[in-house]
Amino acid sequence: MSAIEPAQAIIAGRLLGSPVARAIGLGLESVETGLVRLRLPFAETNVTTGSMVHGGVIATLADVAAVAAAVSSAREPPEGGATSSLTISYLAPANGCALVATARTLRSGTRQHVVRVEIACDAQRPIAEALVTVVLA
Repeated sequence: MSAIEPAQAIIAGRLLGSPVARAIGLGLESVETGLVRLRLPFAETNVTTGSMVHGGVIATLADVAAVAAAVSSAREPPEGGATSSLTISYLAPANGCALVATARTLRSGTRQHVVRVEIACDAQRPIAEALVTVVLA
């Protein structure tokens, strides 16, 4: 078993298998130690008006991606955890496009992990950036 396999199982099972992740349609693109990419296909159920993806859905994508990156950085597979801080800056509207979140662990401690998440429309145009602190136990 590779070092990343336990983290990948937690990400796929607990995070992406959660009711909210399933409801909005999150999927895993890739996972490495300290680096995770999630994809959110465009869906009319995730819009606020017209074809604009709701800001709360974008924040949820950032949150799940950050926790996934923290899990991939953890020294031991965690039993649980929680986001303790999330700051997001919206850079442009996400109109009718799939979103890709790239989450990179900036600092990984024993329990606390700081993660930067960049979200792009169709993996090209920047939509949002978030700084997230995750505590794993």
